[in-house]
Amino acid sequence: MAKEIVAMLLAGGQGSRLYGLTKKLAKPAVPFGGKYRIIDFPLSNCVNSGIDTVGVLTQYQPLVLNEYIGNGQPWDLDRLYGGVHVLPPYQQASGSDWYKGTANAIYQNLSFIERYDPEYVIILSGDQICKQDYSDFLSFHKEKNAEFSVAVMEVPWEEAPRFGLMVADENDKITEFQEKPKNPKSNLASMGIYIFNWDILKKYLSEDELDPNSENDFGNNIIPNLLRDNREMYAYHFNGYWKDVGTISSLWEANMEVLDPENSGINLFDDDWRIYSRNSGMPGHHVSPEAFVEDCMITDGCLVKGTVKHSILFPGVTVEAGARVEDAVVMGGSYIKAGAVVSHCIIAENVQIGAGAQVGAMPEGSEKGVATVSAGIKVGAGAIIGPNAMIESDVKDGEKVD
Repeated sequence: MAKEIVAMLLAGGQGSRLYGLTKKLAKPAVPFGGKYRIIDFPLSNCVNSGIDTVGVLTQYQPLVLNEYIGNGQPWDLDRLYGGVHVLPPYQQASGSDWYKGTANAIYQNLSFIERYDPEYVIILSGDQICKQDYSDFLSFHKEKNAEFSVAVMEVPWEEAPRFGLMVADENDKITEFQEKPKNPKSNLASMGIYIFNWDILKKYLSEDELDPNSENDFGNNIIPNLLRDNREMYAYHFNGYWKDVGTISSLWEANMEVLDPENSGINLFDDDWRIYSRNSGMPGHHVSPEAFVEDCMITDGCLVKGTVKHSILFPGVTVEAGARVEDAVVMGGSYIKAGAVVSHCIIAENVQIGAGAQVGAMPEGSEKGVATVSAGIKVGAGAIIGPNAMIESDVKDGEKVD
């Protein structure tokens, strides 16, 4: 059974500009954002986009990366037909072994793609932090009846000379390609993410391999050859978060942007587009600047913007700005809205505490009561729940329960 699309993930980069970070591991294996490695992003994008067949092309210091990917289970890529496959260079009868360039790396693995006989092949980079729906990109490619499409982002004109640039007409058809030009004609930077019709990819890689003067590179050779032959080539405008983390400064910047998801565009707490990892299904907890935290145990995936004292927050709890949690046990996935006061109580899993609600309190006298809210309950805005209450059904806005 043929696959509609196969992904080929270029993960063999030495990452020399990351210096000491890549002395003993491949660049895509570099840790990122507390719980992740760089390669988690393209792998997660694939599975979130419905792509279940991924070839990962490794070369430099692949041991940690190979071990990390394993059978692909954390990304739901452990499939009987398809799944994730690590593809190191290997000696062939023709004598070729090390990948000579990005195009040659794919060429050496044409037999892997052939096994699935896809209509389309998407080429991805293993050294980018990017949240992208590849199914949108594929829809664009089909609508344009393209033979080749490249994802592009608009960059400031003063930065354009640093990039490979696509010059396109009003229909997004590519008319020219400039590789790091001094005088740019466009500010559409190639993200190094391509979709090819499989027959076109196979033809141009095979021809490129026969050219002794080729650098076997997509940017320097394959794309110019497609332009030369007037192929149907289109630029897909991507507007989400993308950063090439090939330098120390860009890697640092991307990590810092994790701390400001609302402004940076990289939100690791987005349940609609999860980034999966071998280390954890959730991001590390985040304590925002306006929060106050004292004597607590806060677990993975918590987002704290309010005040939390002497409490335990299980994975995935949110405490909004202005909320207060004290002497409380709050179980996984619960959400405490602004202005709520939660104290001396146990909140079960997936509870919603409405804005301005009050749950529990230390009762007067020697007897210590503990309020309890059962799993999945919604406590309405402004509701008051007494210190000994056991809540097993939803509480309406403003309701008082002793």
